[in-house]
Amino acid sequence: MKHEHVITTKGLTRSYGPETGIFDIDLAVPRGRVLGLVGPNGAGKTTLLSILAGMRAPGEGTVSAPEGRVLLCPDVPDFEPWLTAAEVVALSAHMVGEKAGDAEIARALDRVGLAEAADRRNGRFSRGMRQRLGLAAALVCRPEVLILDEPASGLDPQGRVDVLDLITSLRGECTIIVASHLLGDVQRICDDVAVLVRGRLVYQGPVADIADRGRPNAWYLRTHGPVDRLVGLLTAEPWVTRASRVEEDCVHLEAVDADSGELGIPRLLAEHGMPLVSMTGFQEDLESAFLSLTNRTDR
Repeated sequence: MKHEHVITTKGLTRSYGPETGIFDIDLAVPRGRVLGLVGPNGAGKTTLLSILAGMRAPGEGTVSAPEGRVLLCPDVPDFEPWLTAAEVVALSAHMVGEKAGDAEIARALDRVGLAEAADRRNGRFSRGMRQRLGLAAALVCRPEVLILDEPASGLDPQGRVDVLDLITSLRGECTIIVASHLLGDVQRICDDVAVLVRGRLVYQGPVADIADRGRPNAWYLRTHGPVDRLVGLLTAEPWVTRASRVEEDCVHLEAVDADSGELGIPRLLAEHGMPLVSMTGFQEDLESAFLSLTNRTDR
């Protein structure tokens, strides 16, 4: 399915040296979806986000984005400590020219689970509460694109769950870009992912597609049947590229692709009456696919 793009860049470059900055970025952010921006430390994520938010000018290239409707929420929002939560939200709306009455401010705080803290000074808020207050301050401004820089970094497990659930609830309400080094979080909440390595965009597309790159085409099989016979049966299959015995009850095999192995292994065992005890594969998640991309690029 094709999606309308709310932000596009062409040849976007901001160089701070031969290996520092971002280079020739062609990015397309689908409207109404959640895009994860991932990459190793120093890959250029912060530079790219600040340019998309209009806080930094590109050196070369172009950015097409809705003017005045892109908001960046930093990893740890910092507000004047004497302001109450309600005052922070009201000030945020005022700064972008939005008219937010008491009811709208209350709705924004309730949305992020801070309704009962509306009249408390934020200086005593926990990190997680400040994260949620930053989201409330952004939401009251009615952004078309909301950029979140490491929104769950440094939070305890429950705080991470709360923030991730909140981001998920915003899907479709606005376009969201999430920069994170927590790849499990990206896989959980994002529709699409963009991977930066050394300032260059090496992948962009649906999370499901990149995760599919991490599906295994190599497995360890454990069975109660005669292992040497199983090796012989596997070796005769056209979809098997390699099969060998590694332990008394364990076979290592490699297939031409993930589908061939996932379909062929159970079929072969069933045909020959050999019970499957376990089947362990490799590269089964976004992290493995990400590492595969970054390692290949670093060579």
